[in-house]
Amino acid sequence: MRFSTTSLAAASARRPWWTIAGWAFASVAAIAAIALLLGDALTTDGEPTNDPQSLAARDALVQSFPRRDGATDVVIVRSEGGETTEAALRTFLTTVVSASPELGASVIGETVVADDGQAILVGLALDDEARTEAVIEEVRKADALASYSVAIAGDETLDHDFNLLSQEDLEKGELQFGLPAALIILLLVFGAVVAGLIPLLMAIVAIIVALGLSALLAQQFELSIFLVNMLTGMGLALGIDYSLFVVSRFREERGRGLEKQAAIAATGATASRAVVVSGTAFVVAMFGMLLVPNSIMRSLAVGAITVGVVSVAAATTLLPALLSVLGDNVNRLRIPFFGRKSFEDENPEGRFWGAVIRRVLRRPGLSFALSTAFLLVLAAPVLGMKIGTNGVTTLPDRFAAKQGFVALAESFPGTTTDPVEVVVAAGAGGAVVTGALRELQDRLRTDGRFGPGTLELSADGDAAVLRVAVEGDPSSDEAVAAVRELREETIPELFDSTDAAVLVGGTTSENIDYFDSVIDPAPWVIAVVLLLTFVLLTVVFRSVVVAATAVGLNLLSVGAAYGLLVAVFQYGWGADLLGFQQVDAIEAWVPLFLFSVLFGLSMDYQVFLLSRIRERFDTSGDTTDAVTFGVAATARIITGAALIIVAVFAGFARGDLVQFQQMGFGVAVALLLDATIIRSVVLPSAMKLLGEWNWYLPGWLGWLPRLEVEGRAPAAREVEQG
Repeated sequence: MRFSTTSLAAASARRPWWTIAGWAFASVAAIAAIALLLGDALTTDGEPTNDPQSLAARDALVQSFPRRDGATDVVIVRSEGGETTEAALRTFLTTVVSASPELGASVIGETVVADDGQAILVGLALDDEARTEAVIEEVRKADALASYSVAIAGDETLDHDFNLLSQEDLEKGELQFGLPAALIILLLVFGAVVAGLIPLLMAIVAIIVALGLSALLAQQFELSIFLVNMLTGMGLALGIDYSLFVVSRFREERGRGLEKQAAIAATGATASRAVVVSGTAFVVAMFGMLLVPNSIMRSLAVGAITVGVVSVAAATTLLPALLSVLGDNVNRLRIPFFGRKSFEDENPEGRFWGAVIRRVLRRPGLSFALSTAFLLVLAAPVLGMKIGTNGVTTLPDRFAAKQGFVALAESFPGTTTDPVEVVVAAGAGGAVVTGALRELQDRLRTDGRFGPGTLELSADGDAAVLRVAVEGDPSSDEAVAAVRELREETIPELFDSTDAAVLVGGTTSENIDYFDSVIDPAPWVIAVVLLLTFVLLTVVFRSVVVAATAVGLNLLSVGAAYGLLVAVFQYGWGADLLGFQQVDAIEAWVPLFLFSVLFGLSMDYQVFLLSRIRERFDTSGDTTDAVTFGVAATARIITGAALIIVAVFAGFARGDLVQFQQMGFGVAVALLLDATIIRSVVLPSAMKLLGEWNWYLPGWLGWLPRLEVEGRAPAAREVEQG
């Protein structure tokens, strides 16, 4: 059996209403799945999946201390009006607690009074999102009173606020900025309202169906809440881009005089086939992230792969059906000036880009050297990249978790809701082990990076846990360095002479395992993505040189994006101007995520551009002519496609969540560089210098199948017989 995008497009166009009805049914079913299944299935946790030390410590605690009801959060009450007695503080706290059933049911343990007597703290056990939200609301009401400040801090509060901020960023960035910006660009590129709305409709359908599929997958696998942000952003980018290329080619074929059904079939043989190849390259790049033993990275990969597959399916079936129904009405409601220029289908070569390319090709060596040097300069700051995570301190001040963290540090220095937990899983009752634990407690007490510790034995005396506060934000570089030293040096030194199993848990230890789960497999992920992409492009273009050039140029744009990411976020160059936070580190998942996503998205442009170049070369046999025509002919569409993705991911960057700022900025600048400097200068000059070597395929690879991207457009009679 042989897959044919021509036959698929023609069949969808011959029975358009059946095709549209099928997608409508799929969308309704997806909406039902989203409403019934998605909300409770996604998690805010992001854990390694390779059974790291921190999770083993957590399991050991549950096994050895089964009845331990630990506090997840704390409420801090502080006097705002001068001297206040301890009795008055306790009375106010009791009043606050009794006013809320949810808060009262969450209080555990005894209250603790600050050293200055002006603040009081009580532990909470919050076990679900609904209770956490209700308790935060009660705390805000109590804080409105003039005499006291009331704040809440802890794991559940932090998870709630990160989740809330993620949803806000999705609404403000992607929906309020990304969608309108994409629509404006589409209208300018197509010059007609109807043609501009179709890609947006396709993106929305792809997002809905992909979210429905993700809701079903979430019933079997643990998926992160960040999947929604990823899927929405990539759905907008891919759904719009693929539709942009297909609709443009259809209009071009109609402009050449082909009848409607013949134009759809011709589009299926060319643009639709390129969409399949491009989508395959994107999915291949995303599969690399599935190798990372981390639930967040795998969730992001699942979201991207799902929406990528659905976007390709919609572009090759639903879109031909819509074009069959609309026909030339796709050009309705033309926009003045832009509409007139965009309908010059008989001459697709852009004058501006044609002039740029001819100037570049007159001095290809100089053009290549200067542009490459510029990109390498942009990439230089990557040498100073620091990988980490940005915790509660990067939240905006309006969030309860940030306010509570500040209040806890001010009134109860050395106290934390996220202590380091050193667990001796077996043999804690022995004298040697007990002595080592006591020595560890004493050593950490004199270490300024840790607070006072508490030692607890299990009921059977065979296990023990030492809880020690780590100073500052448990996600900070200082905390991570202190706990890593504890895990790798201090504990092995003290417990080397014992047979006890000693594990370090807690939030900071979990962060260390999270970093390692993302960083350690990076070389393998990069190698897999590079290899699979190279193989795919070699098969598609039947040239190892074209494949190697495309891979190399993508690495160049990714490197430049990394450098700019470090310069803006770590060094703070232009951060205030762009509205970003300067932070200590690049979020651990961002570099590997950017690598995979940028390779996938950049292949969109490379496939469509190189396919036009190859198509022209097969006709003219002249590399210079093929490069000039290919770049100029695709300039308007590729530039529009790139600007759409830039707009979508700029929406991420406009949010307040630092990791999304970094991700959005990185994708936006890389694709902007790729669609301008790489496409208009580096690639043309490199291909000019390579000449006939561009199309080199070793003889021993002659057995490779022929998977042409731009196929032969069928004649009208072939379509009728289809």
